[in-house]
Amino acid sequence: MKHRMDLDAFQKTIGYQYQNINLLKNALTHSSYANEKKTGSYKDNERLEFLGDAVLEVSSSDYIYKNHPEMNEGRMTRLRASLVCEPTLAMCAREIELDQFIMLGKGEELTGGRSRDSIVSDAFEAVIGSIYLDGGFANAKDFVNRFVLNDIENKQLFFDSKTILQEVVQARGLEAQYELLNETGPEHDKTFHVHAYIDGLFDVEGSGHTKKSAEQQAAYHALISMREQGIDIISKGK
Repeated sequence: MKHRMDLDAFQKTIGYQYQNINLLKNALTHSSYANEKKTGSYKDNERLEFLGDAVLEVSSSDYIYKNHPEMNEGRMTRLRASLVCEPTLAMCAREIELDQFIMLGKGEELTGGRSRDSIVSDAFEAVIGSIYLDGGFANAKDFVNRFVLNDIENKQLFFDSKTILQEVVQARGLEAQYELLNETGPEHDKTFHVHAYIDGLFDVEGSGHTKKSAEQQAAYHALISMREQGIDIISKGK
């Protein structure tokens, strides 16, 4: 995947026009790129990530509190955790193609940094921080509402997929089977492909840059498949 430079396209995608475009450039600058340039012109996005993380937590907490009066503190905490965790934020970032705009050093690029959830989710939080500084809390909160707090049910399902699947199938006296099909790509940037199945219930695959993430994706696909069959997949523990 090549690095995209057209920040106008990204701004159109997110529906926000920066007054200070340098804040967006800063948010998209990974430390490997800033260290490689060594000119002082490029600052990494770590400080903006710190700020964005705080804005994200307040925005998501406010949303959950106002929209889920039936939830106690424990359930609100679990729901927030599922929405602001690294894999979910990386998924949100890829939905708006943010990963394509991150500026990485050559070494980080060659070793698959653009596909790492940690790098992508950090940049996503940095963008939240940059919008907060550029346009205030209301604009940053709007960004969070549109790109993180949308489709909450599926995001929570994705985050808790293996646990929920285990609960659902165990209630039927069954157990999901996970099988590693193969590994592709170079040693430093492998993709694992996993098969998950229960005869007569689901037969799906998942992939990821770790075996765990591949199994999580497979479990998510299994839950979606079961839901499409009309099977109740609501976790009683939620």
